[in-house]
Amino acid sequence: MKKLSMIGVLLMGVMMAPVKAEELSFPHISTSGHGEVTAVPDMAEFTVQVVETMLTAEQAKQAVDKAVSSFVERLTAAGVKRDNIASTNLYLAPQYHYPKSGKVELVGYQASRSVTVTVEVLGNLNSYLDGALGDGINRIDDIQLKVKDESKYQEQARLAAIKDATQKAKFLAEGFEREVDGVWRISYNNNSNRPMLMRSMALGAEKASNTYQDSSIVIRDRVDVIYKLKD
Repeated sequence: MKKLSMIGVLLMGVMMAPVKAEELSFPHISTSGHGEVTAVPDMAEFTVQVVETMLTAEQAKQAVDKAVSSFVERLTAAGVKRDNIASTNLYLAPQYHYPKSGKVELVGYQASRSVTVTVEVLGNLNSYLDGALGDGINRIDDIQLKVKDESKYQEQARLAAIKDATQKAKFLAEGFEREVDGVWRISYNNNSNRPMLMRSMALGAEKASNTYQDSSIVIRDRVDVIYKLKD
């Protein structure tokens, strides 16, 4: 146990070495700026799944293939572009019964496939989900609201983060009776964040809400800045 602890300490020392090597010798202040923008969604992406268990592998495959085919046909007939529909390959797994005594029994096969759909007109989302139920789809894995011009909102959030970092640096410097003397380093890593409204919900468990168009999404950004201080 002591040996493992020593290894952990050594590793920590190696990881921290570069940080110490980059310690700044001049007066400075480090701040993190955060910005966020609220937007009204105008499109969506959702993923549904069909899972069926049958006596034979062929029966299970045919059941899920039929459901996926029917759903895709419904979507294209409703005007959804084929490029906005993506279906996964078949996943097939044997199902076993494990009795308390005796041999393990093969009781059937479970097959599953998923379909991901990009919805360009948000008002059509509910009708697509309702149609999935009628075609044999039995799970909703994910619904994600989006905006078509996300880069515009991301830029606004980024500008807000920059302003926040600058204001913090100025406020802190003034609090210690110092002055900011320019930017020394900027570290940026895009970190947008959009909420997922549903995850792994069985279609029969709860009706999808009709309030998607009344929802809002928040797009966030962050920037880390090191400012020099006047001597």
